[in-house]
Amino acid sequence: MASQTPLERYRNIGIAAHVDAGKTTTTERILFYTGVSRRLGEVHEGTAVMDWMEQEQERGITITAAATTCFWNEHRINIIDTPGHVDFTVEVERSLRVLDGMVAVLCAVGGVEPQSETVWRQADRYRVPRIAFVNKMDRAGAEFGRVVGEIRERLGANPVPIQLPLGAEDGFRGVVDLVRRRARVWDDELGLRYSDGPVPDAWQDAVAEARDRMLEALAEADEGILARYVAGAEPSEDEIHAAMRRATLAFKAVPVLCGSAFRNKGIQLLLDAVVRYLPSPADLPPYEAYAVEGDGRVLRRPDPDEPFAALAFKVMTDPYVGQLTFFRVYSGTLRSGAYVYNPKRRKKERIGRLLEMHANERREIEAVSPGDIAAAVGLKGTVTGDTLCDSADPVVLESIAFPTPVLSVTIEPRTQADQEKLSVSLARIAAEDPSFQVRVDEETGQTLISGMGELHLEIIVDRLVREFQVEANVGRPRVAYRETISRPARGEGRFVRQAGGRGQYGHVVLEIEPRDPAEPVRFGSRVEGGAIPREYLPAVEQGVIETLDRGPLAGYPMVGLRAAAVGGSYHEVDSSELAFKIAGALALKEAIARAGPKLLEPVMALEVASPEGFFGEVIADLSGRRGQVKETDRRAGVRLVKADVPLSTLFGYATDLRSRTQGRATFSMQFSHYREVPDEVAAQVIERVV
Repeated sequence: MASQTPLERYRNIGIAAHVDAGKTTTTERILFYTGVSRRLGEVHEGTAVMDWMEQEQERGITITAAATTCFWNEHRINIIDTPGHVDFTVEVERSLRVLDGMVAVLCAVGGVEPQSETVWRQADRYRVPRIAFVNKMDRAGAEFGRVVGEIRERLGANPVPIQLPLGAEDGFRGVVDLVRRRARVWDDELGLRYSDGPVPDAWQDAVAEARDRMLEALAEADEGILARYVAGAEPSEDEIHAAMRRATLAFKAVPVLCGSAFRNKGIQLLLDAVVRYLPSPADLPPYEAYAVEGDGRVLRRPDPDEPFAALAFKVMTDPYVGQLTFFRVYSGTLRSGAYVYNPKRRKKERIGRLLEMHANERREIEAVSPGDIAAAVGLKGTVTGDTLCDSADPVVLESIAFPTPVLSVTIEPRTQADQEKLSVSLARIAAEDPSFQVRVDEETGQTLISGMGELHLEIIVDRLVREFQVEANVGRPRVAYRETISRPARGEGRFVRQAGGRGQYGHVVLEIEPRDPAEPVRFGSRVEGGAIPREYLPAVEQGVIETLDRGPLAGYPMVGLRAAAVGGSYHEVDSSELAFKIAGALALKEAIARAGPKLLEPVMALEVASPEGFFGEVIADLSGRRGQVKETDRRAGVRLVKADVPLSTLFGYATDLRSRTQGRATFSMQFSHYREVPDEVAAQVIERVV
């Protein structure tokens, strides 16, 4: 499979954006124009190839990232179509970790929406070069220039339009290629017939101005174009393309294109831009990995002759072949039937079969090499984020960061027969989805499932019924509160037991101080003079970390603090790890009691788009939900409201908003941060729990 296409002609890209910006429709058109699909799949009709799950087809949204492969101009393009809904942001996170480039699809009406910002930050974190495609230019309210401005202002990027739309809304006819100074107008509904011609006279001035801005932006980002620009020489098309590619790969520019995927306009030019400007695996620096034996880092180059190294980024259950493990190859070659080593699990596993995926369809292949994205059958112990490598030269690749669930519900089987099936099914779903967690409440014995939002948990319950044939009762949603401290404090823990023979002795003095709840809890030591031997400090840390699982107010996990051992004492005979673990826990409990413990609640960043006539109603409702309005704006005949609102007040908000606005307002939300709960609300939460 891999040897047929040179590595420099590989493109591993993701299609990502806010929900309903047109990602899946764009991907469907790419598949049509590259010959993978013979018909145009439509999201609203439930016929999109990439939205293959029943839940996706019914709701018209993407839930799980789907992979496929196509070819354009002798280049191999591996595509992952990602979800836009914030509840499934883990799918974007793990996809961007293994991709080399991204197409950010933005709505010409909605512009840079909340999830667009989240996706952009994820791409920044993984250093993924990207191009932007302003979609839906045929929609009422479409404004290309405004969206370009929002890319600059909201995303902090340097957008460089390489196209100019010929008209907008109902008058959108085609685009002008600013590099070639040629106009492309589509002549049929399928977008297969088009004509390239000179720029219409009415657009000459606008095109000349836009092209000058493009060259100025490139001159600032690329020395080659700058030299030509200063000398007053006109760069050639090839020089402009080469400079744009260099600027894109160096994160100095984001090429911006436009079109209408639903109306089949602009996709061929988008494919040209993917091939021209986004990187191949050969363009990227060697991948850094950690040596399993010894210290330090080692480099893995995209060379089929190097030791094998790949990252498992997705696990899913296929009803026909069992567990599928999706992975990206960074170096070396792997053949079907070979063994791979998982350094995290410290075990070797055999690859049963290798598959090339096209959404939920699959084609068996013999081997994979650098740049390939494939699925393996037969890996039973591998989970998302694990490295697969050569046992003779083991390394660990950078893993994937996963968001913390913010919402929980209780779940119980309806019948005794469903009891065992439920636990097995939940374990399989949790293995697939790292943002989904299952635990049993020690006090009540109830099973709690936790996820990123109401829709996330709704989809999981739906899958239990359809895929796993498990009937279950689901309780009311529970908010994932947290507890923290409000001031520094000191605590002392002493554990002494003497009952004949050797006793137990541990004595620890701890100091704690508050910090940002978003940062991980830290433990350190400032013990001097050997008051606590170094071999007992890990036991103290273990006692501290385990105690933080249940806060003193309502039993929620504690966050936002730093703990340090500052003193204590030991006994040469009676001291033990167990004694110091218990002493550390006692010291922490005493310190927390003195540190002003507080309850924290998750706050969502909410954006509401409402008709003007219902604006006051929307604002009043948000105030009643303890929301803090941060910004209001007008756009395309609607009022936009951005607010921070506690998650606990947003259950059922979709229904309430529809009833207040006659179904004409829409909203989106994503987790923002934790903040302190007002005293009267905290008292109610604590009373319910205790």
